[in-house]
Amino acid sequence: MGVTIGIRREDKNEWERRVPLVPTDLKELSKDPNLVFTIQPSEIRVFTDDEYRQAGITVDENLDDADIVVAVKEIPIDVLQEKKVYFFFSHTIKGQPYNMPLLQHLLDSKSTLIDYERIADEQNRRLIFFSVHAGYAGMIESLVCLARRMEYNGVKTPLLELKHAYEYGSLIEAKNHLLQIGNRIQAEGMGEHEDPIIIGLAGYGNVSRGCQEILDCLPVKEIAVSDLEETAGMTAAQAGPLVKVVFKEQDMVEPKSNDAQFVLQDYYQRPENYRGIFENYLPHMDLLMNTIYWEDRYPRLVTKKWAKGQYGPDKRPRLQVIGDISCDIEGSIELTLKAPMPDQPCFVFDPQTGKIHDGIEGDGPVIMAVDNLPCELPRESSEYFSEVLRDMMTALGQTDFQSDFEGLHLPSHLKKAVITHRGELTPSYKYLQEALDKARG
Repeated sequence: MGVTIGIRREDKNEWERRVPLVPTDLKELSKDPNLVFTIQPSEIRVFTDDEYRQAGITVDENLDDADIVVAVKEIPIDVLQEKKVYFFFSHTIKGQPYNMPLLQHLLDSKSTLIDYERIADEQNRRLIFFSVHAGYAGMIESLVCLARRMEYNGVKTPLLELKHAYEYGSLIEAKNHLLQIGNRIQAEGMGEHEDPIIIGLAGYGNVSRGCQEILDCLPVKEIAVSDLEETAGMTAAQAGPLVKVVFKEQDMVEPKSNDAQFVLQDYYQRPENYRGIFENYLPHMDLLMNTIYWEDRYPRLVTKKWAKGQYGPDKRPRLQVIGDISCDIEGSIELTLKAPMPDQPCFVFDPQTGKIHDGIEGDGPVIMAVDNLPCELPRESSEYFSEVLRDMMTALGQTDFQSDFEGLHLPSHLKKAVITHRGELTPSYKYLQEALDKARG
């Protein structure tokens, strides 16, 4: 009879135009007679309803008959049905309080939840993600914020020509514009700015890779962390107009014991034995990009206490903008108090009052913390995601989800991403019960 897979439209906000499976991939998957696809209509999705119809896919509001429902972001609780299989980013694996009601409802309805974030290989490397595209858009937005902040401080640079990521018709268009700006910088310099613009990247994973791919469209020079302080004292003529420096874990923390050495796996397993040292580097950067995965057991990169000692009416430290792509509220960047939308991507944190206001004006660092950055490049990010997801759909369609968890014959990378099944947390996610209990009060 086959398996019906429903694709839910995204409606978390007006910016969410992505889709998990694009028309060309669904057309190819539909050649399997055991897979039947239905997609809900959408007025804002980057791929139109007609593009899906032309690919032979049914467009229908009703997904009641779907055995598996696929989406990108969280599905509203009021549309979840009993005993279905759901496949989306649930944002529950850290026990996030705001999504514990969603997780509890999935348990109560005896549904199966598969979370993209936990699909990983044997080395626990994630296999499907929007991370690179978050890096692309986040880097563009942070450069836009930096250019405008510098203008507010009386310095105009060629970076002012940059547009918001969502204002470009495509990633290629954005990169071509960056290359044009880069050529101008190469020929004319940074205009009124005489010092190198130093950009620090905390992290070296997929998000950082996306950031660096954007930066590399400009005449940027990479330096070692050990050379940062010396480079910060140079002129642009000496160091170059743009400088990037990439920080790894050993640059961000050190063992608390003088007798100990940094060991990466030991840090992951026992972070309480390490203290943060990242704030030592902050005075030497103009722009910090935060791309790391963070939990509250790890030291922060930027604290409110540090910021309060650095910024004020008579204090103008070098660090002007923090691009917090990770966007953990009061997390590794403790100054991140909210996640703004792409049309107003940044706010200023006033360390003396602890308050924030939208825009780039005022005393304190500018924070760019849009949490759905891939939405700004919806076509490319959807195509990238779909190319990986399509290869998982056949395995999903062949799985009998009526069996108990032990009997689910899923490939290992998918099975480890099953968070709930038939009313229970699966073995690897029993730890979430504490967060669920806390949410219930």
